[in-house]
Formats: sequence, structure tokens, C-alpha cells
Amino acid sequence: MWEEIKKAIDASYDDMVQIRRHLHQYPEISFHEEKTAAFIADTYEKWGIPCQTKVGGNGVIATIKGGKPGKKVALRADFDALPIQEENDVPYKSKVDGSMHACGHDGHTAALLTLAKAFYDHKEELPGTVVLVHQHAEEYAPGGAKPIIETGILSDVDAVFGTHLWVDTPYGTIHTSKGNFMAGADRFEITIKGKGGHGALPHQTKDALVIGSQLVTSLQQIVSRRVDPLETAVVTVGQFESGFAFNIIPDTAKLTGTVRTFNSDVQELIIREMEKMVQSACLPYEADYEFDYFKGYPPVVNHEQEADLILNHASEADPELIAEEIPPVMAGEDFAYYLLEKPGAFFFTGARIDDHYYPHHHPKFDFDERALPHAAKTLLQAYRSYQEKN
Repeated sequence: MWEEIKKAIDASYDDMVQIRRHLHQYPEISFHEEKTAAFIADTYEKWGIPCQTKVGGNGVIATIKGGKPGKKVALRADFDALPIQEENDVPYKSKVDGSMHACGHDGHTAALLTLAKAFYDHKEELPGTVVLVHQHAEEYAPGGAKPIIETGILSDVDAVFGTHLWVDTPYGTIHTSKGNFMAGADRFEITIKGKGGHGALPHQTKDALVIGSQLVTSLQQIVSRRVDPLETAVVTVGQFESGFAFNIIPDTAKLTGTVRTFNSDVQELIIREMEKMVQSACLPYEADYEFDYFKGYPPVVNHEQEADLILNHASEADPELIAEEIPPVMAGEDFAYYLLEKPGAFFFTGARIDDHYYPHHHPKFDFDERALPHAAKTLLQAYRSYQEKN
């Protein structure tokens, strides 16, 4: 039966690509994925697979009960896009201005839908129950995972697995870790409130742009000089907005960025140090400020036994797959919330096109579509291995 499901996935490759490319052309950003959710629900309805919609927001969850006894295992794929203008010249280029699937979520959805159809066609032989979680709003905190969990719909699930098509990982490779895998992801906003004036009379001003510029440099010293070198952390200023004319000193400057950590004590240290640095930067100029810190997703911490299932059995999903354990990465994922509730593991499915690939969240991001069956079959293998363990 398992081999038949894998063959069905391979046989559905063209359909999988078609689904992915359709979704790629019609992306919807986080919390606005109504049409994408409807497409997923309509696909399940067409196949005769029961599903629930509007779960925790725009989430869609399908459940397939197997004909044989077993455990209840959830498999998750996200489906939101990013506010990016696509620069690729491909037939399936985004048709929505300012919105793009620049992270692979269109592929996640296509892989899970294809796997669902193969499960359903073999449900009488299937042990246990598979819960197919199509999650909205992964890209922007508070995300979609937490409200889905809060509905209680996954309360009786025994384990949960998920994957991310990952262009930093070579095609044909599965990467994961036991324990820490992906970092906690926070966001901050700093507004410097100075006093504007004429560009020729700086002594009459409190130059918010200068204060902000000094602060960008100062914030880099938190990790290098305040965090234990044996710990891991990142402080990144991603936006700096100030000024509107060449001869006017602005009265405000706004800095926004992200902090990544694995340790809650390090997270609290960084918050304290950031505020002290903002105060110190503003004090000589007698400027005011606002400092807002938003704690985002917690770290993705894989459960050891479930991660072992991925590492030890990926090659059974497909003979050409190689599974490797890697050090944690600093990207964040709200899959973390599922792992706080249930045993499970998250892994990367290698999708690098070539050595000149564009990274995730880039306007020219794309991935090797041959990785789609790898994602589906490795999720299948995770389900099978969990059913057969112990």
C-alpha cells in the first residue's frame, strides 16, 4: 500500500506542478487568503474528501480516517504569500501586483493536496487517521498556527509533522535537527522624536536621522559584546525611514527590524539592552523616543524521536533522498506552536535549482519543482514511520 501511494504521488507530478503554478499566479498575503482557502476547500470537495474551513481564521483542515487502527497524525502546509513584487520572467508569474509566493508555500500546498488524494484513494488500507492542516498566515505574527491550535481541533492528534521547501538545501537532500531547529522570531519598532529644521542650521535641531544612524551601528554591539559568545542571536535593522527633502533635517526617524534567539534569557537581555541603547542615543540630543518590542514565534524545537524518524527513514521515502542533521538556522516558523503542544518534527526539503539561486523572500525566488514529490513522499514516510514505531 505504501509503495502504491508513492507511485500515485509520482504519477500526479504534472497535476502537482499545475496546482503550484496556479497558486503562484494568484498569491494572497497573510490574513487575506480567502480565495486560496476556497481553492483548497473546493479541491477537497471535488475529490470527495471532507474538510473544515475558516479554522482559526482562513485555515482549512481535511481528515481522512483509515480503514485500519492506528494513531492520529497531523501533516501541515502553509499557503500565504508575501508583499513582494515578483521579478521573475516565467509563464506562471504572479498576476497580483505587490504580492508574490516568494517562500515556497504554493509548493507546500500542492504537495499536501497531492498526498491527501493519494491517502484518500487508499484509505481502506490506511492505518490510523491523517489530519491535513492547510494553514494561513505563517509569514506574519501572530500567525495562523496559534489560532488553529486554540480551536481545539488538533487536541486529539498524537503527533505533527511539516516541511518547508528550502533552496539553501540541495535538491535530493532532507535537512533537520534534533532539538533546536529554527529560531524564535521577534519584531521591533523604534521611533526617534527629535526637532526638525533647516538643513543649513543644524544647531537649531535635534536631528532624528543622525540619532537613528548612530543607533543602527550601536545595536550591532549587543550580540557582539553583551550576549554570551556560546549563545546564538541576531539583531537586524531591516527598515530605516527618515526625511523627505534634501535641505530639511527631519524631526523623526523610524527603525524596524527583527531579533532571533533560541534562549528566552538571551531574548530578555537583548530587549533590555536595546532600550538602554535607544535611551543613550537620544539623551545627548534631548530627543524622545518610542520603543515597541513584539515577541513573535518561539523557536522550532523538534522532538528527538520524531526527528529521528525523518533522519533514519527519509531514504525509504525515495531512494535518491539523503537525510542530514544540520545546525539550527536563524529563520523563524510558527510551526513552533504545534511542537509546543504535540510531539513532532519539522524538516527542510531540498529545492535548490542551481548554484545561482535566489534566496527566500527575494523578488526572483523560485525553487526546483522536482522537489514537490520529495516533500509529499517524506511527509508520507513520516506518517508511516510514526504509525509503525513501538
